[in-house]
Amino acid sequence: MTLTMYACAHCGHWQRWFTVPPACPVCCDVRNALPEDGWDIPDEKTVGALLDARWHRPAPGVTGFRTLPSFGLGPTGWLIEAEGGNVAWEAAPYYPPDALAEIERLGGVTRLGASHVHGYGALWQLQERFDPPVVAVGVQDLTWTKAFRVTWPVDERLELAPGLTVHRTGGHFPGHCVLHDERRKILFCGDALKVDLDGTVPRALSCHKAYHARVPLSHDEVRHYRSVIGALDFEAVATPFEFAAPVTTADVLRLFDHQLAGRPDTAPLPLGAGR
Repeated sequence: MTLTMYACAHCGHWQRWFTVPPACPVCCDVRNALPEDGWDIPDEKTVGALLDARWHRPAPGVTGFRTLPSFGLGPTGWLIEAEGGNVAWEAAPYYPPDALAEIERLGGVTRLGASHVHGYGALWQLQERFDPPVVAVGVQDLTWTKAFRVTWPVDERLELAPGLTVHRTGGHFPGHCVLHDERRKILFCGDALKVDLDGTVPRALSCHKAYHARVPLSHDEVRHYRSVIGALDFEAVATPFEFAAPVTTADVLRLFDHQLAGRPDTAPLPLGAGR
């Protein structure tokens, strides 16, 4: 029997399955919502016919790839130019041929990784096309990686390239990781942070255990975020969905200290507070 790639239209999670999968494990998890109209899990051919590629460069040496229309959760796949070859962090929902050609033109992918399952997108496509020797995911999140093969499970820290280091934060997911670009002072923060934007201007920050269910992080989880992220120097953040600047280490520390000062919550903290 031939295995086929299928994607959940609600969240974008890919599964390699015999026939249409009976359900989506990511949507069934407490951190995501169930589709109100039931399961819609098309195969790769159907998804590819629906989507066009878009890309932009929010910072020198950083290209973000998305799809139009948005699909699933609509993540951005970041391609980061680095010494020794490009690093792909997170992935777009799908990579049409022109997106793959643009990545090829930019030098392909030598190292590949993601913060957690909400940012995996079509990471499997990048592995199949470019065959990078390093595919890095937090070791505690391997349960979500059936669509691709992890070659370097990450414990607490991994240098993907000079000045590009993965750090495990846990919290949102047990194996959740961030990628710190020391040279560009960008934190590819996964879902450790949510940025509220007014157009392109960041206005507020929040952090969550579960975004749809509005479950806050525990105090110990926030303390771990603070110890890991608070030690990194950055002036911008890139979530799986947007690039936001200026958002600094000091801004994020204020959010964590606010969380630790009282009952945990998911309310956004205005960036003007304490600046």
